[in-house]
Amino acid sequence: MKESHSSVETRHTPLHATHVACGGKMVDFAGWSMPLHYGSQIAEHNAVRRQAGMFDVSHMTIVDIEGPRARALLERLLANDVGRLGATGQALYGLFLNESGGIIDDLIVYRRQGGYRAVVNAATRAPVLDWIAAHNDEGAEVAERQLAMIAVQGPEAIGRFAAATGWADLEGLAAFSAVEREGWMVARTGYTGEDGVEVVLPDSEAVALWQRLQAEGVQPAGLGARDTLRLEAGLNLYGQDMDQSTNPLVSNLAWTIAWTPEARGFIGRQALEAARAAGVQEKLTGLVLEQRGVLRAGQNVLTGQGEGVVTSGIFSPTLGYSIALARLPRSATGECQVEIRGKLLSARIVKPPFVRGGKKIFE
Repeated sequence: MKESHSSVETRHTPLHATHVACGGKMVDFAGWSMPLHYGSQIAEHNAVRRQAGMFDVSHMTIVDIEGPRARALLERLLANDVGRLGATGQALYGLFLNESGGIIDDLIVYRRQGGYRAVVNAATRAPVLDWIAAHNDEGAEVAERQLAMIAVQGPEAIGRFAAATGWADLEGLAAFSAVEREGWMVARTGYTGEDGVEVVLPDSEAVALWQRLQAEGVQPAGLGARDTLRLEAGLNLYGQDMDQSTNPLVSNLAWTIAWTPEARGFIGRQALEAARAAGVQEKLTGLVLEQRGVLRAGQNVLTGQGEGVVTSGIFSPTLGYSIALARLPRSATGECQVEIRGKLLSARIVKPPFVRGGKKIFE
């Protein structure tokens, strides 16, 4: 949320006027005017954990990759394997890597009739589009789409979305899959650790959907709650927990690498194989600070096996104390210390995620 592009004209989503009318505190995020909150970030967080909340994520970049050479292009670009998507509507989480194995972006790819749809981060739009174009030797059809996107998340999200739209068959939609109907794509994916859907739809229909969801009691939520929710769920944020200087092996994302088939030469593979053979020395893991204080990105961490750094930190509204992701020596476990405002405070290393189903799940 710290990224700013002051030299570029700020962009507005189709819901901008609606956010302002709802009392949204608007901030710049990756060149877009987005709501930070609508009065209470904690209330919005709790609504998603306990009932249902919705986020305008229309700033995300949507790219359709189609034609007979679409699969070949994505097999080259993604560390994960789109060959695993056996049926239309299935989705996977993956990474675009550079030749050194650094992470250009994380994204979700959906299989569609005749091709694929990729949803990538707003802050990485330009480098990702350039990267795709530079490696599209296969001649796939690549097109950025101007569409709105609304995420509806929480234990009651599916039911309230069905009541607002008449889409009554979503309970049977598997996680990480999508269905398309009448120009909408509804995917059972999200960035909060809760059940729900992400809806891609024409710009002209976004306000009406937002208003219908609000009438069903779905709470508008901003970037602040989105960040606390994703961190409680142990989910990485691009630009903080991973970037082009870090690879999946040190970012808790080794599970996104499809090593087989061995003949698939995705970009970055050789560098990852070399790093794995040499032995990975760092890991991205969780910290909890069960005393007064707040963990923040950039704070030094001292462990018995060496030093590390906090990459993302928040006060957790669900747990009532501070939690963080931190890059630490691989062998570090147990108790550690974090330097906060010149003082060393005791913390504990844990395995994320921190919260699932609204409850603490780590030991």
